[in-house]
Amino acid sequence: MRDKVLIRDLAKYVGQEVNLEGWLYNKRSSGKIKFLILRDGTGLLQCVVFKGNVTEEEFEAADKMGQESSFRIWGSVKEEPRAPGGYELDVKGLEVINFTHDYPITPKEHGIEFLIDHRHLWVRSKKQNAILRIRHRIVKAIRDFFDSRGFTLFDTPIITPTSVEGTSTLFETDYFDLGKAYLTQSGQLYAEAGALALGKVYTFGPTFRAEKSKTRRHLTEFWMVEPEMAFYDLNDDMDLAEEFIEYIVQTVLKERAEELKILERDVSKLENVKRPFPRISYDEAVEILKKHGSDFVYGDDFGGADETIISDQFDRPVMVHRYPAKVKAFYMKRDPENPDLALAVDMLAPEGYGEIIGGSQREDDYNTLVKRLEEHNLPREPFEWYLDLRRYGSVPHSGFGLGLERTVAWICGLEHVRETIPFPRMIYRNTP
Repeated sequence: MRDKVLIRDLAKYVGQEVNLEGWLYNKRSSGKIKFLILRDGTGLLQCVVFKGNVTEEEFEAADKMGQESSFRIWGSVKEEPRAPGGYELDVKGLEVINFTHDYPITPKEHGIEFLIDHRHLWVRSKKQNAILRIRHRIVKAIRDFFDSRGFTLFDTPIITPTSVEGTSTLFETDYFDLGKAYLTQSGQLYAEAGALALGKVYTFGPTFRAEKSKTRRHLTEFWMVEPEMAFYDLNDDMDLAEEFIEYIVQTVLKERAEELKILERDVSKLENVKRPFPRISYDEAVEILKKHGSDFVYGDDFGGADETIISDQFDRPVMVHRYPAKVKAFYMKRDPENPDLALAVDMLAPEGYGEIIGGSQREDDYNTLVKRLEEHNLPREPFEWYLDLRRYGSVPHSGFGLGLERTVAWICGLEHVRETIPFPRMIYRNTP
């Protein structure tokens, strides 16, 4: 009996006969020899079909298979440094499951709109495979990080009765007889309830922003991980964010080196991502902008170009803290030394990738939070449950959110976030 194996495990089967299943990634012929490149979702394998080693029907089938035909193949494994993956299969037989012809995505260049239209097929390509494997490992690193540090996963609702980050970017829906409801912008407010129950929690799931932006950094549907911690101040929050990003990047460097190589990523940039990270105030960041000739207006929030100028001054992520309170959310605590500033922090990734983390110490005083709701013209009734968190056992607490897709784009060195998620949703696209 031959073992059915995966390409990623072939090192354990050198010299043995095995079965494999997959799809035809590419092929070439040389007289009585055919070289079939098999992909099985775990890697690529060169399968060498000699006419004399298989039946006439099998050799003819190998000749007729088009790109992405599915088939079973068996033979003996041998090491071959020149072949994809370093191994080769000396074929003894094959069985075609599905003959495919005229596969739309060929080795030639295709425009991005064509590729996005065929995203369901594009994900089969070598580069897209590598990106999605790195995404998977980042997701696992996120969970491993929090799970090993005493955090509890706290699942929060996708359908919510009100906004978190402002009403202008909400996706609205009719919710039975209860009126309007909205797709969540963030799980943060609910995570605060979790932190006051369980100490340290994180929520991890899809979030939605109806933001009419066409930049390379924006999607309308994206994933966010949001830890929330009781008895944490802003410095504690920044310490955790710093440790978190270092852990993710170093894990990917260690465990997805082959995928980074496929993407031709300059890993020297990622190797610098080690603590401590630089920390600068908003005022210091504004001075950097002025020094580099920017016409930035003090008191505004930073745009993408501003973030790039700031982050270009450092060889690792930089944390900018203490923003003007007027450009930040109602729930952020004010700096006791300067009430015009919020105890907020944004982490900016290097190489022009912008904000990957946004966080703050939360306002924990009931009366002050009521005042903030009034200042932001937010209705009180939908937030009564949130005010209860300040009425009953309030403590200092902090948290942050990390956008998964921007993080994947940065680590992979991608130009646009649309390649970081299997099926991107943008303001001009909700298909396939």
